[in-house]
Amino acid sequence: MIPLAILLVSIAIGVFFWAVKSNQFEDLERHGSSILFDDDLPKKPSEPQPTSNKSDE
Repeated sequence: MIPLAILLVSIAIGVFFWAVKSNQFEDLERHGSSILFDDDLPKKPSEPQPTSNKSDE
């Protein structure tokens, strides 16, 4: 049981150091607040399309 625990802890430490090296913890605030604000601009309503009247034909 102890070798399994040592293996799991070493994997966790390896993943942590990989995350630090690949800059996963650089900007923690931007991603947390990005879900709160909508960055998309509202779409302008398009011009009404002229409808053809099939009954006039």
